[in-house]
Amino acid sequence: MVDVTKWPLFSLMGPQELSSVRRACVFGMSANEAIYITNDDEVYVFGLNCSNCLGTGDSQSTIVPKKLDFLSGRKVVSLSYGSGPHILLATEDGELFAWGHNGYSQLGNGTTNQGVAPMLVSANLLNKKVTVVACGSHHSMALTDSGEVYAWGYNNCGQVGSGSTANQPTPRRVSSCLQSKVAVGIACGQTSSLAVVDNGEVYGWGYNGNGQLGLGNNGNQLTPCRLVGLQGLCVQQIVSGYAHSLALTDEGLLYAWGSNTYGQLGTGNKSNQLSPVQIMTEKERVVEIAACHSTHTSAAKTQSGRCTCGASARASL
Repeated sequence: MVDVTKWPLFSLMGPQELSSVRRACVFGMSANEAIYITNDDEVYVFGLNCSNCLGTGDSQSTIVPKKLDFLSGRKVVSLSYGSGPHILLATEDGELFAWGHNGYSQLGNGTTNQGVAPMLVSANLLNKKVTVVACGSHHSMALTDSGEVYAWGYNNCGQVGSGSTANQPTPRRVSSCLQSKVAVGIACGQTSSLAVVDNGEVYGWGYNGNGQLGLGNNGNQLTPCRLVGLQGLCVQQIVSGYAHSLALTDEGLLYAWGSNTYGQLGTGNKSNQLSPVQIMTEKERVVEIAACHSTHTSAAKTQSGRCTCGASARASL
């Protein structure tokens, strides 16, 4: 059972419904919309539907969880939301579905029409198996089982990684210096993107005004650029918050960089960091990190199960 009781929205559900929740995502400006996956892999949504992106096919709010029948029988392996908002969902079969706001083509269907129900994203992804999805505020990313990274949507700061600032209406493979690399993880900030490859290198592109790309400067990047500040380390996991990022190495070491206005980097001060800095976690090995890109919080779980380095407020559980 996933503990979702920290979210007031879930107080509307009974004990039996709560015990069936395997994964959940709360979104919307006031955290008043939710999507969750049950233990038997059914997808439900409920909430006020202020943003018209519950995926039910209409703009009606519902306080009673409503099953998305279109996704019935498809096991969800990755789920993400953007603050636009829009939703991306990948299934065990490698299919990619999207719905929600689409003013910048972040749904990847070649249009700017809002999606009120889940739509299969197939452009440029035929015969590809998507395993991980990530959402920025108005751009999207997908990782395939062969280690290819695709991006699309809003591109005003180069967050799609195409080498220009033109919006990308359909999924496009992020190449440049990732062309011959095998990616194993992706993450999106509001207008930035990160990827970690199988040898532990990390690459960043997009907006960098707060140093969230970790490149040692605050200049935007239109194509992927390697984080030399992590050279010699083998990174296994990356996450991004609104304008900050975290990386976890194979030795359980935690690094952070970017915006630090609220102390979200855990450095003991509120100064932004343009390059990765190691965060002390009471000399315990970190096993998992999380950040929420619509807030300024981050969390690290140590072997003891304790959370350090910021509030453990996670919209996706």
